[in-house]
Order: sequence, then C-alpha cells, then structure tokens
Amino acid sequence: MKKLVLLLSILYTISSFSQKITEEVFSPKLNENREITIGLPASYLKNTNQKYPLLILLDGDYLFDPFQGALNYGAYWDDLPEVIIVGINQNKNDERTADCATNEISGLPDEKGNQFFEFIGMELVGYLEKKYRIAPFKIIAGHDVTAGFLNFFLYKEKPLFDAYISMSPELPLGMEEHIPSRLNLLDQNIYYYQSTADGDLKKMQDRIKALDKAVKEIKKPSLNYQFDEFKGASHYSLVLHSIPNALYQFFSVYQPISMSEYNEKIAPLSSGYVDYLIKKYETLEKSLSLKMNIRINDFKAIEAAILKNKAFEELDKLADLAKKNYPKSMLSDYELGLMYENMGDLKKAVKAYQTAFQKEEIGDLTKDMMLDKADELKNQ
Repeated sequence: MKKLVLLLSILYTISSFSQKITEEVFSPKLNENREITIGLPASYLKNTNQKYPLLILLDGDYLFDPFQGALNYGAYWDDLPEVIIVGINQNKNDERTADCATNEISGLPDEKGNQFFEFIGMELVGYLEKKYRIAPFKIIAGHDVTAGFLNFFLYKEKPLFDAYISMSPELPLGMEEHIPSRLNLLDQNIYYYQSTADGDLKKMQDRIKALDKAVKEIKKPSLNYQFDEFKGASHYSLVLHSIPNALYQFFSVYQPISMSEYNEKIAPLSSGYVDYLIKKYETLEKSLSLKMNIRINDFKAIEAAILKNKAFEELDKLADLAKKNYPKSMLSDYELGLMYENMGDLKKAVKAYQTAFQKEEIGDLTKDMMLDKADELKNQ
C-alpha cells in the first residue's frame, strides 16, 4: 500500500509539471499523417489568458524528453518561462533523412525536404496557433541533419522563428556562408545557438567553426549569439550539454534578480532603482513577448537597494508600481509605510500600515506584521 501511495505521488508530481499529448496531424503538403508530441505547461488550463512561447523540436522522438525536463526544472525555480513544446517525430522509416533532403547543387530543400519545410512553416505552426495560446516568440531546435535543416528558415525575408538551437549541425551546401549573410541583413531580433564537441567528425567541426567565426564578426545588437564547443563530449552527449545552455541564453532576461545582478548592477546605483526594475520587465516583454507581473522578490530586491542607499523618496514610486501589479494586496501601502517611517513621519507611517492591514497578504507580508509595525511606531 505504501509503495502504491508513493508511486501515485510521483506520478502526480510529474504530471503537475506539464501535460504531454501525442496526436497525428494530416499534412496536405506531405500528403500523409505526421505524429507530433505536444507538451503543455502545467499552468495552461489554469491561466486561461496566458500565452506561451512555442518550441518546435525536429527529431522530437528523442529530443522531446530532455527539452521538457530542462524546461520543467527551470520553470520550477522560475529561471525559465513555461513553454509549449511540440516535437515532430521523425523515427519512422528514417523519416528525418527524407524530411531534410536538399539539392546537391543548390543546397536548398529538395523533393520531400521542400514539402517538409512547407509543412512546418505553412501548416503546422498555423495549426498550433489556432488550437493553443501561443505567444509571438517562437523557437526551433534540431540535432545534426535536422540542426542544419532548421537554418533554412533564416533564408526567408521575414523568418518565422525568433530563436534557433542548432546542435552539431550537418550543414547543407554553402550554409556556412549563407547564414552569416542572412543574419547580417535581418532587422528583427534573432537568438542563435550552435554547438559542437571534440567527438564530432572533423569535417563537421571545420564547417561549424567556420560558421561560428563568420557569425562572431557580425556586430549587431539585434543578434544574440552563443557558440559552445564541448570537450570530452560525443556527437550525442553534447545534446544534454547544449539544451540548458541554449535555453538559459535565450531566456536570460526572464530570470529574477539574482545576488550577482543585485550586487553588480543595482546596489551601486546612486538613484533610479525603480526605473531599473521597470526597464527590466519592459525588456522582457519586448524581447520575448511575455507580459507578466513583477515578481515579489524583485520588488524586495529594489526595496533593499533603496533602503541601503537611503533613497527613501523612491519608495513612493515603488508603491505606485506595486499598486499597478498587485492592486488588492498590501504591498503598495507597506512600501508607503516604509517611506514615511524612514523619513520620520511616523503618523503617516502608522496610517499606511493600518491601511495595509485591510488588504490581502502577499509574499512574506502578513496582517500581523502590519499591526506589529503600526503598534511599534505608536509607542515611539
């Protein structure tokens, strides 16, 4: 009985992270059914107004689980956003070879490769956008032959995807020259990650490194690029190294304020602490198309910097920001109470804490805490 309860507990914990669905989608372009695996975020059914970034995985039959695991782990610690994952399974009758077919002379998708390219861009993404709540930010990922193939989406005048994860790519003809040229011309923000390992074939490494060298010469703020060369890794094990590196590269702006960010960027400021917080979340929305409430811990980090540097008047602006993000909570009145208390206006501080008492608790702020602070100031 204990073993059964433990098993059910484990299964509940896993299912609470995300939902996994396998279905077949008919493609008129391919004239066949294709199997896809869909991972919906744990909050998908609860947060009915929330839209989520989309991650398309080529080689979904073996890349889906490691990507889902990394994303679930990052989302648990609020380091990575929740993402809708869609894996295109390509292990049936060696589909990946036919799917990624290219012309030996032009280096472009050919025969079924062209049909598969159109299936993704003209059918699958549109199908998913109609069925699920998908944010504008879209990622595509692949490994070896599919990693090379996904780069063709950069050849379009306006690429469908914003971010590309190319793990040990087997590059089609001329791609190490074409990709830097395209990246140099594109105006939209592009996130690009590629990797290799000393266990890769030398002829693959040479072309991958040539591509890396050319991309690193591009100096554009709209290009977010990272290259990894893993030592002691094989062509296959590099995948498990690449996945978290790529995700944390793309979503670095999403992460909450860390101790290093606080110590290096916030605490040394002489003013503008609240402006820093506002800009951080504006950048998040602009870069990743994600609109979210400012985290409580980020409010507390800015509050700590204000108190440390005795810029107490900024607590007024922080209170306004708290009211916009959490209008029913006590956070806004608490920040006002802190401001009045530190500026010596104890009467207004007591009133602010008493008002906070009437609002909803949030984070580590409680009604008892507000009463205690008000009573303490009354007795001074």
